[in-house]
Amino acid sequence: MSGPTAITPLQRWSCDGQPDAHIEPLSDAEDLVATEVPVAVSYNRQPHVVMMATPRDLEDFALGFSLTEGLLDSAAEILSCRVIPRDEGIEIAITVAEDAAERIGRQRRNLTGRTGCGLCGAERLEQAVRRPGAVPQALKVSHEALQKALGALGGRQPLQAATGAVHAAAWCLADGSLHMVREDVGRHNALDKLIGGLTRGGGRPEPGFVLVSSRASYEMVQKAASVGMELLMAVSAPTSLAIEMARDCGLTLVGFARHGRHNVYTEPERISPQDNSNE
Repeated sequence: MSGPTAITPLQRWSCDGQPDAHIEPLSDAEDLVATEVPVAVSYNRQPHVVMMATPRDLEDFALGFSLTEGLLDSAAEILSCRVIPRDEGIEIAITVAEDAAERIGRQRRNLTGRTGCGLCGAERLEQAVRRPGAVPQALKVSHEALQKALGALGGRQPLQAATGAVHAAAWCLADGSLHMVREDVGRHNALDKLIGGLTRGGGRPEPGFVLVSSRASYEMVQKAASVGMELLMAVSAPTSLAIEMARDCGLTLVGFARHGRHNVYTEPERISPQDNSNE
């Protein structure tokens, strides 16, 4: 099975800014790139979905995807999960209990997902936007903790540092320390991997919040809220539907997170002006 990175030859061009400069492309150069492969998910030998993903933490991805897509109610419904290399890509063969298999069969959709695509294959409008229930109201976090997590994220993204081509999703404790990070070429996949990793580890620590290195689309809000996460912080902008959905389910949505600043779009009451994590 291929790894999360690959080496590729290239010609590198550079210029010192002088219009009359004579530039020769560098020969025999190499670059490290993120691996992107088709990953097929099947349940009880029935194909369900094909996503483009980075071949790492695929068991986490399988569980997180199954939960956030509403296919399974809990990890206990998975009887076995095998990652099988195929000539065309990778298959994740999941065996579930019979009642879960029947439920998945009723919801099944065949789709080929481009990187980060969350709607390909939806046949009806009600399939396109799934509304999560209300999230808990237990989290209290400070603006300082949000900034602390943001500052720590870069040091926990080895694939991004090596390739510059992947997203990260991190579970952060209330004091801003990072508990778990997952990476993938797809932002949705990274979040599914994080949710799966937390669930396989016995459940995420409380309290905490999720930080993603991408924009906050409605799907990111839906996935976070579907497993009871109370706060989602994104380094880029939220969309209008993400804000609407976060407001409806009571999730705190933070966007445009940069060093020294961030915007709080919904439910600001969870964030206190001072750091109260040691109280």
